[in-house]
Amino acid sequence: MSINITVSPGSTTINKTGGWRTFRPSTDLARCISCATCARVCPENCIKMIDQTEGKPKPKTDYDFCKGCGVCAEECPVKVIKMELERK
Repeated sequence: MSINITVSPGSTTINKTGGWRTFRPSTDLARCISCATCARVCPENCIKMIDQTEGKPKPKTDYDFCKGCGVCAEECPVKVIKMELERK
């Protein structure tokens, strides 16, 4: 019996992986300098820079896919991202 364990390209967008995290990032958008470092370093690509009605684009985290690794908080040059305990 053979089992095919390969997956189709792009299948990770179907599988929501954020349900098992312990910590989640919280961004203080008022202090954010819109450098996009968090979006560049996110290993899951779940932080997108979203245009605001006024000013520069700000980060928006898709918590369905965020695993709470904390890379974004660690790399933020102005330290406006804090890792908070996940409340379910």
